[in-house]
Amino acid sequence: MALRYENGALMMEDVALGTIAQAIGTPVYVYSKASITAAFGAYKAAFSCFPAAMICYAVKANTNQAVIGTLADLGAGADVVSEGELRRALKAHIPTSKIVYSGVAKRPAEMAFALKAGIFQFNVESEPELLALSKVASSLGLTANIALRVNPDVDAKTHAKIATGKAENKFGIPWKRVRDVYAEAARLPGIRIQGIAMHIGSQLLSLEPYDAAYAKLAEMVTALGHDGITLDTIDIGGGLGIPYDGGAAPDVSALAALAYKHLSHFGARLMLEPGRSLVGPCGALLSEVIYVKSGESRDFLIVDAAMNDLIRPAMYDAYHGIKPLKAEARADATYDVVGPVCETGDTFAVGRTVPELQPAEHIAFTHTGAYGAVMASTYNSRLLVPEVMIDGANFGVIRPRGSYDELIGTDTPWHNGEATRKAG
Repeated sequence: MALRYENGALMMEDVALGTIAQAIGTPVYVYSKASITAAFGAYKAAFSCFPAAMICYAVKANTNQAVIGTLADLGAGADVVSEGELRRALKAHIPTSKIVYSGVAKRPAEMAFALKAGIFQFNVESEPELLALSKVASSLGLTANIALRVNPDVDAKTHAKIATGKAENKFGIPWKRVRDVYAEAARLPGIRIQGIAMHIGSQLLSLEPYDAAYAKLAEMVTALGHDGITLDTIDIGGGLGIPYDGGAAPDVSALAALAYKHLSHFGARLMLEPGRSLVGPCGALLSEVIYVKSGESRDFLIVDAAMNDLIRPAMYDAYHGIKPLKAEARADATYDVVGPVCETGDTFAVGRTVPELQPAEHIAFTHTGAYGAVMASTYNSRLLVPEVMIDGANFGVIRPRGSYDELIGTDTPWHNGEATRKAG
């Protein structure tokens, strides 16, 4: 995370974050372009041991056009899970030859759009999806390049809500059915078997699950070869997690070494889909302290950011670091850090010890570049949080806050049982 204190001010690249808080207002997301560039460069260098490895950014982590475009300029592909994400990738100039479409509930219309766009690969998650894709492709006179996403039943040892590779998860073809489903795919019209795919979960900070999963994947590729199924691509899924609490994470080169150990001898093109580790550390959510409230048994730091701006703590009990934008000599204090939404779950931290803060001061929630703004909402009729990109000493708004007129204007009034619609 590219945050540091300089002359008492919290800096991202060469911009004092207090400058952005004053100019744009809070809450506001800020991203470091240099951080994104460095993270992608690390993956590219580590996986250079595989000829023509394809690094496809998992667009769901952060869908802002400035973020996707930055990665496109660096040579990244895109992993998308909806037509909307595919349209975002295309608009950001990700080549269709580098786009893979994942997700468990692709609709026929979405399949048709992706087929017409000419994407590189569909990662097929179920037998019903395979049959539907065959029908859509055949009706269009097109061929879908596919990889079956297999479920290896490997425990990623991550949060239950972001684990994807166990038998009870909704993702992928059950391990015992994989060879039969490939045989079925080989017989279907409009389908070309191109590869195999696997994704065991998000926010992994241990290499052990990857080691087990890659070993099982190698066994399956070998078995499919015996069945006469030739694979041009092997998609190993997501990248590493990030240390939200400031601890250590495995180096991406160690992940690449594991993949090389298990999969390099097949000669297939390797694909991977990092998201969080590319953009998570690049971001911070800036917020203003509104009140400091003393309760019966604890003190509350009430800030203007809320769960609708950053839902991860409420949804996953996720940890995000908290830093004052001004470094001053002061005592520490312990707070429950909470937002203004009318739910007890609108809590960012419980019993967090930070430098003592006063109303009107600004803080930064760290490591919020992934699954932050992209999961934001307008709950409680709060304006959608804006986003800012920092590039060296420059910064610019890459998504505005909007206005209450725009927010409320999306509704259609209803009077005397009839909808009132504006002409045009």
